[in-house]
Amino acid sequence: MRPADTWKDYELLDATDGNRLERWGETLLVRPDPQVVWKTPQQSPLWAKADAVYHRSNQGGGEWEYRRRLPEKWKISCGEGEDKLTLIVSPTGFKHTGVFPEQAVNWAWYAKKIRAAGRPIRVLNLFGYTGGATLACAAAGATVCHVDASKGIVAWGKDNAAASGLADRPIRWLVDDCAKFVAREKRRGNTYDGIIMDPPSYGRGPGGEIWKLEDCIYDLISQCEEVLSDQPLFFAVNSYTTGLSPAVMEYMLKTTLVPRFGGQTSCDEIGLPVSATGGVVPCGATAIWEE
Repeated sequence: MRPADTWKDYELLDATDGNRLERWGETLLVRPDPQVVWKTPQQSPLWAKADAVYHRSNQGGGEWEYRRRLPEKWKISCGEGEDKLTLIVSPTGFKHTGVFPEQAVNWAWYAKKIRAAGRPIRVLNLFGYTGGATLACAAAGATVCHVDASKGIVAWGKDNAAASGLADRPIRWLVDDCAKFVAREKRRGNTYDGIIMDPPSYGRGPGGEIWKLEDCIYDLISQCEEVLSDQPLFFAVNSYTTGLSPAVMEYMLKTTLVPRFGGQTSCDEIGLPVSATGGVVPCGATAIWEE
């Protein structure tokens, strides 16, 4: 498992009995996590000092219990020097905060590959969410096309770019269905040197299209292979669902990309280190093809 690079402004303090205790800047949040199936004693004394706790509903969704008044949004930083990103945190009604801190290990990898390439790199970031990967690539010098189906989420990504001092970088921010966008890019003859795919387990497109990861992922990877340049640098697929193992994602990349481009594939779980115990909470998986 690859645990996320160390954050200064984020920390997973403790995890037990279905919940994570997290520090987001100066704010302590308790959020549910289906991977935290163990019921060990709480190790951190800060559980009782949580500023907000998210409670799941039996009918689906849930709501926040605020124990003190919090700002609607605040900023945290990730990385250092030229790789430093400033991201806006805002608790949503679906327990998320706008930032997936476990992805920092992937952001650092993308940036390193782009900087080492020694040539202009064009990156397509599909299901780009609030733009962490997009900004990491842009900060490293890439031209990025960021696609997400949610207008509000894309706007959040633009705000993150401004907060990180990257608003003037060559980033296209697009609200679109990812599969339909890729199909149009193929017809237009546009290509990319790097592709990042961070799909949800389940979702709906702008026109109500249903997306189910296990049913759609192979076709989308196959589509994306057709918009890679003649000298692609990398292709990364992230998954948050336990129903799709790292090895399954790697197999799809190996059988789709290696016959045409050569290169190599790898896969691993990603996770967050727990300060109180030294363990790592799994937070999904990543499969990578690289030249």
